[in-house]
Amino acid sequence: MKITVVGAGAVGATTADNIIRRELAEEVVLLDIKEGVSEGKSLDIYQTAALLGFNTKPIGCTNDYEKTKGSDVVVITSGLPRKPGMTREELIGINAGIVKGVTENILKYSPEAIIIVVSNPMDTMTYLAFKKAGIPKQRLIGMGGALDSARFKTYLALAMDVSPLDIHGMVVGGHGDTTMIPLTRLATYNGIPVSNFLSAEELEKVAADTMVGGATLTKLIGTSAWYAPGAATLLLVESIVRNQKRIVPCSVYLEGEYGQNDICMGVPVVLGKNGWEKIIDLELNETEKAAFEKSAEAVRSMNGALNA
Repeated sequence: MKITVVGAGAVGATTADNIIRRELAEEVVLLDIKEGVSEGKSLDIYQTAALLGFNTKPIGCTNDYEKTKGSDVVVITSGLPRKPGMTREELIGINAGIVKGVTENILKYSPEAIIIVVSNPMDTMTYLAFKKAGIPKQRLIGMGGALDSARFKTYLALAMDVSPLDIHGMVVGGHGDTTMIPLTRLATYNGIPVSNFLSAEELEKVAADTMVGGATLTKLIGTSAWYAPGAATLLLVESIVRNQKRIVPCSVYLEGEYGQNDICMGVPVVLGKNGWEKIIDLELNETEKAAFEKSAEAVRSMNGALNA
């Protein structure tokens, strides 16, 4: 098993570190365009092997895609990170060119790879990668819903003063501050609806906090978050590599599911060794369906900028 992470920034390096600690592959390649960064971070990670007890070998390289040859899973994190006040949508012009080039180079050396897109705006970058890749749709996955759902569960746990481990809930729709849909109706606390513990107003606040979860951290830190995105990406990679069949909200190419076509959006999918294997129908109510349609319109508008 060989895994490549493209982009050795905070998110990419954290993702690689998480994958290596879990020993999900014999080799993990960390690639970046900036000379020395991936090599330095890979060496730094490797120096923790004797302390943490793992045998996975990290390999850093500068823009040398030949080193990624034969990768089973590739994570694309490269691109400009968000700055305070910047929306994910404003990143599209710069990051589209980056993701397109990375996708082409990756498939040149690893034509059978499963690709996970983390770069923002994530739904549009996933759509772009899918259109350029020409691979089965099951092998192209956008990581957004996993992160948004983790934030949703965190805010629910904080509001209820309970462990996040006992909270179950997910976020669907676009991975954007105004397009994500926290499904408060379906969220549970160990099988019990969270509405039994929180008022409608409290649930509305949780949903609102979730939707601006990324922007909140960007404002506090001064750049995009990396711990939770790195952990969310690990969740996807581990479910694929270990064929765990986890149900995770991911941005995938829709062909009629949830009433949408020719678009990548966050819906719950089963993740296994072949990528995403099945889309789960949550049977949304009319309010949720309307929100999903509105989210899709916003994502389509963003996708239109690819040809602008």
